[in-house]
Amino acid sequence: MNPVDAGQCAEYLLVAHRNDSLSRSDRHRVFCFIFGVSILIALAFTAMGAWPVLPFAGLEMAVLYAAFRYVDRHASDYECLEIDGDRVRIEIREGSDVQRVELNRHWAQVVMHEKAGRRRLALRSHGREVEFGRHLTNDERERVGRELAQQLGKAL
Repeated sequence: MNPVDAGQCAEYLLVAHRNDSLSRSDRHRVFCFIFGVSILIALAFTAMGAWPVLPFAGLEMAVLYAAFRYVDRHASDYECLEIDGDRVRIEIREGSDVQRVELNRHWAQVVMHEKAGRRRLALRSHGREVEFGRHLTNDERERVGRELAQQLGKAL
């Protein structure tokens, strides 16, 4: 997770994406393969007289389909943090929801909390706290927190 040199666009720009190991088409192929194998096994058991296997295989595929749909909906989630002049802009996309927050650079504070082994990175200003780094590891959150504090001119 490295800051991107945005040239004249911003002094500091950081974009965090989800780490998806499969593309959309690869996820589709994997689902079709699992679906085909599961239904073939269920049909073989049904042919041998164990017909209750078929509805459970169908239920299993419905749950798997829901899980794959969820992953597809959130595959393009991202967080973008931009520091430009006196402003800190944060844009967070989760599914179809996009949240945009703008903070004053001079009032913004970097906040790090640790709860149950998970570090939480947030920016706070005027009683408002915005979490950043949901797609980062604990170590990356810590490093980004130090970087942000440096960019904002405050020690963490």
